[in-house]
Amino acid sequence: MALHFDKGSRTFYNNLRPTQLEDVAKPNLYRDIFPYTQFPKIPFSGERVPTFIPEETWITDTTFRDGQQACAPFTVAQTVDLFKFLHRLAGERGLIRQSEFFLYSNKDRQAVEKCMELGYAFPQVTGWIRAVKNDFTLVRDMGLKETGILTSCSDYHIFLKLRRTRAQAMEMYLDIVKSALDNGITPRCHFEDITRADFDGFVVPFSVELMKLAAQYDTPVKIRMCDTLGFGVPYVGADLPRSVAKITYRLHRQAGVPSEWLEWHGHNDFHMVLANATTAWMHGCAAANGTLLSIGERTGNPPIEGLVVQHAQLWGEMEGVDYGAITEMADYFRKEIGYDIPPRYPLVGRDFNVTRAGIHADGLLKSEEIYNPFDTERILNRPVRVALTDKSGIAGVQHWVQSYYEVDGSGQLNKADPRLRQIADWIDRQYEDGRMAAISDEEMDQRVGEAFGAAAKRRPETK
Repeated sequence: MALHFDKGSRTFYNNLRPTQLEDVAKPNLYRDIFPYTQFPKIPFSGERVPTFIPEETWITDTTFRDGQQACAPFTVAQTVDLFKFLHRLAGERGLIRQSEFFLYSNKDRQAVEKCMELGYAFPQVTGWIRAVKNDFTLVRDMGLKETGILTSCSDYHIFLKLRRTRAQAMEMYLDIVKSALDNGITPRCHFEDITRADFDGFVVPFSVELMKLAAQYDTPVKIRMCDTLGFGVPYVGADLPRSVAKITYRLHRQAGVPSEWLEWHGHNDFHMVLANATTAWMHGCAAANGTLLSIGERTGNPPIEGLVVQHAQLWGEMEGVDYGAITEMADYFRKEIGYDIPPRYPLVGRDFNVTRAGIHADGLLKSEEIYNPFDTERILNRPVRVALTDKSGIAGVQHWVQSYYEVDGSGQLNKADPRLRQIADWIDRQYEDGRMAAISDEEMDQRVGEAFGAAAKRRPETK
């Protein structure tokens, strides 16, 4: 078997031997791993696959496809506005490389047209269709160069939903992929339910056939690894079918799928969605697919904003990316779409960088880095804040007043200032009388006015 040289790890390696389609009579439902009447089990083999980071890694978006399945449909104007936020996060080099859309309704197609009229290089607009030949007319008429095609790969879907054998399913899928290629459209095969699929018996043989078509047509045939029910795990030594590392690495090495043709699409059923996407990046997958604010079917997809920050942590901030658009995007969801973002949601939730404990507020006064994970004001346009409760103490009051007001012509106050004590005493009395909720900004404005009078002026940027 010929040796291949891997530029990333700078080592020679043998390809694993490709497997043949196993056209079994009964579905392999992995009942030992997925008993259904119990929580699923995570198998370990002890076998590890090496880290394999592609030369380039990027993000793809499915806010207007998978995301649209989980919330009230966006208007055309809202879709265009959100697409503009994605463009700001993409930058000139395409950190967010593509965004996929439904094409079935007039409103869907109008949204696609409006987004394409913007003329952005990134993200590129792509489609999503069923495995139906007539649907290619929609893609071609919209002028799209790529579309996703549903190619379910677990026996749960092949046997129980499609009512076909593996050989019949593969024949159907290959036929529809040929139709895409004949129409000059790059197909992106969505391997639905890959984390319950027979890897050697179907996934690899199917992928090998797709790579043969790619060579025949001299056109990429992409594979989206869909963790449909969130069964994927990032643990070292975990085994197939649940190991994200092994799925990704072996599709690249065993089936010969180039990293740039691999894409991970996860769901958050078991709180693993961001870790799994990162694991795919680290083991040979160039693209991680997600949605704004993690909206999506059931538990949602990897959050685009989380992927953007994760990418920066792994490979540095990318020039041209407007990270402040994350905060503006979240505000748009709240104000224009009416979407309720949980207050403790990472990066964009109301309380993301807000502290309530007095000892934390005291630390923030001495150095913001003590209780803030990074410079949220510079990067996200989110200055660190303090919420006032019975645990805040005089330090919390001091930090709140200094954050929102200029006092005596200055931004600094002494903790011993009696005016601060007056406010702190009022807060203490509130909770002694049985109050449970945090002190609102409106209440604090009133207390500051009473304690400081004309000496305090609200900072313009906090109004």
